Amino acid sequence: MKVTQQLFLFIGLLFSSILFAGEITSFTKKRNEVTFNCKDGSKLSLTINSSSVVKVWFDQSGKFSRQNPSFAVVNEKLENIGDISVNEEPSAYEIFTSKLRIRVNKNPMQLQIFDKYQKLVFSDYNDKGNVPNGKGVKSYKNLRSDEQFFGLGEKTGTLNRRGKNYKMWNSDKPCYSTTEDPIAKSIPFFMSSYNYGIFLDNTYKSEFKFGTESDDYYSFEAPNGAFVYYFIFGKDYKDIQKQYITLTGKPIMPPKWALGFAQSRGLYTREDQALEVAAEFRKRRIPIDIIYQDIGWTQNLQDFDWRKGNYKDPKGMLKKLKSNGFKMIVSQDPVISKKDNKQYLEANKLGYFVKDVRTDKAYEMPWPWGGNCGVVDFTLPAVADWWGKYQQKPIDDGISGFWTDMGEPAWSNEEDTDRLNMKHHLGMHDEIHNVFGLTWDKVVKEQFDKRNPNKRIFQMTRSAYAGLQRYTFGWTNDSGNGNDVLDGWSQMENQVAVGISAGLGGIPFWTTDISGYCGDITDYPAMAELYTRWMQFGVFCPLSRAHHEGDNAVEPWMFGEVAEKNTKAAIELKYQLFPYLYTYSRKAHDTGLPITRGLFMEYPKDLEAAKIDNQFMFGEEILVAPVLKKGERVKRVYFPDGEWIDFNDKKTEYLGGEKLPYKAPLNTIPIFVKKGSIVPMMPIMQYIGEKKDYPIIFHIFPNYEDEKASFTLYEDEGENLDYLKDIFSLTHIICSTVANGFNIDISPEDKGFHQSDKRNFVLSILTDKKPTSVSINGNAVTWVPTEKLNTETDFSQQWSWDENGKKLLVKIPDQRKKINIKINN
Repeated sequence: MKVTQQLFLFIGLLFSSILFAGEITSFTKKRNEVTFNCKDGSKLSLTINSSSVVKVWFDQSGKFSRQNPSFAVVNEKLENIGDISVNEEPSAYEIFTSKLRIRVNKNPMQLQIFDKYQKLVFSDYNDKGNVPNGKGVKSYKNLRSDEQFFGLGEKTGTLNRRGKNYKMWNSDKPCYSTTEDPIAKSIPFFMSSYNYGIFLDNTYKSEFKFGTESDDYYSFEAPNGAFVYYFIFGKDYKDIQKQYITLTGKPIMPPKWALGFAQSRGLYTREDQALEVAAEFRKRRIPIDIIYQDIGWTQNLQDFDWRKGNYKDPKGMLKKLKSNGFKMIVSQDPVISKKDNKQYLEANKLGYFVKDVRTDKAYEMPWPWGGNCGVVDFTLPAVADWWGKYQQKPIDDGISGFWTDMGEPAWSNEEDTDRLNMKHHLGMHDEIHNVFGLTWDKVVKEQFDKRNPNKRIFQMTRSAYAGLQRYTFGWTNDSGNGNDVLDGWSQMENQVAVGISAGLGGIPFWTTDISGYCGDITDYPAMAELYTRWMQFGVFCPLSRAHHEGDNAVEPWMFGEVAEKNTKAAIELKYQLFPYLYTYSRKAHDTGLPITRGLFMEYPKDLEAAKIDNQFMFGEEILVAPVLKKGERVKRVYFPDGEWIDFNDKKTEYLGGEKLPYKAPLNTIPIFVKKGSIVPMMPIMQYIGEKKDYPIIFHIFPNYEDEKASFTLYEDEGENLDYLKDIFSLTHIICSTVANGFNIDISPEDKGFHQSDKRNFVLSILTDKKPTSVSINGNAVTWVPTEKLNTETDFSQQWSWDENGKKLLVKIPDQRKKINIKINN
């Protein structure tokens, strides 16, 4: 017994000395970086990147070496911190910034971060802040009883991650369930309700466990590689996300037309079909900008040659489509098929394929299409220009962009362990797997930029890592129910949360596959309701694409007259909201803030808002509560703090703070506008840019007396890169509610661009009283009946009163001069 006790004691001592970071014995400092040296040889490095961002690097070897520099972080110099000071106390070291007090306890080593008011924000859990495990590290952090977590990019399930585990391993999961994990993208960044965010900058198969192991702690871990994470303190979720974007790079802006509607299908792979579908959309007057071509458009994967027999005159096809306002997007795959393909022989000879570490020859990847393939090694610098020449061929023919598909690469999920034998130029596959798609998208964009100067890229990707927003947009993979397409309601509902989460991962421009990708459609009338509701949600995705597998057609007219009518109306609404959406697209570029936002982001103090997974804010002014359940005609809508006006009737008001029933028949999307808002819109067009001189309609939902409503409209050329040079125009509008009416100021601010030399502004003001007079810059304005208010071709100043709608309409030519409108009741 005594021997056994001694053995247990020895094992315990060994366990504590090996597994837990031990006592700090000294520190060294170099400007804004402090390294703490431990008795066991491990080291902890803290780099103060700004007054609110700290880079934490634990290395059990003490060498601080890494195989590759960060694939995600592009800017660590967030603030000129200068030479920091370290205060040494008997039991701890302390570092102060203007926002944080950082404390590192000596024995055992423990990192704690307080705000400037000495409130504990973030802490290692006891002595387990960094626990080595073989080549990996697991980090345990204090968990508060009321702490909530949001983020990790595209993930299924509830928005609040508390009580769940997640892995980072890009996975090809068609028809994924509402709880399946992992799926196609890995973005190891999350935010806590305690005003901090964590970005674990490690590309291996990291894991996050938010309170599943204990009520006292949560953890994140990586099996290999440098254990580096960034602590980001912020006043709210928006502040934290902005700082994450500053670290990892701004999202690129899509071309204007990308925000229109897009139609796709798995077997959209024929010239005659593309022209027929385009003609049918125009005939039925359903707005659309984009037609996709899926994987079978090429002769071979991935030679970028049009498939013989399917395309007789691709240049002519693209010219016809362009003349009718269409853009075409074609797919890319990151592989080259081996069979009867001269491109394979060329790439193999040049050494451009990922190698099999067992043979040092090209790894043979089984591929869902085209048999065995070579996997292109996009981490090899020489590959970039070679790939760029190939992908330029269809661009020169007239296509408008790509969707990079299957970039996990496909069939490389956790169970596919043979893929771990792949050796890339920059490392083994266990390190490169999660960034494989990112390195591909980087090549696609940089080569596009090189060969198409001053032109915005359209690139939409399935699989990527943190930082993808610098190169590409996203879609939420192959959703839907493959076993029973009619039973895809829960998958559709969870797409709302998956999309909101995409935005939290730095992907503001994304789409769901409207209709769901999975499942054979054999009964179109039975599918009509699901399709209609998916479209009514999907038009509020910044990028809106209808897509389905195989030859399952999902054009609006396939589902019957009622579904066509209702989906057409939803698409038309998307186009009407384009000025609003495009303004938020610029904000997304500048700040990284998502366009579709969880209620918790706009209302972080509203505890009920944090529980809502099936509604979202569309920008800051508009609340969307799509109908997501079969047969539902009354939607219970949660209204956050404030007052909300029914966007559909522009009359009914709802007081925030509770769930209320809202009638939503098949032709209705529950949409609400925050009181005290201005929403810019435009007339329905068949495609973005169909008319240059369209009027801007400012829908004004006035605030209370002595309060204001305001908006700043953003406009630019829409397809070139001048936005990166800040060449654009702004139109500031402020509506002040006064005792006897309204006082409205419009102030243009042109920075090398203005949209039109001849267009109108139309103010649509929600008010109960017909005014007695309207003046513009002190001059009385002529009243006309509503039916005679010509907003598109007449450029005189006019006003009208809509008694039924209880709204005042004021038309003013936009002469890019300051305008003051006084409205007297």
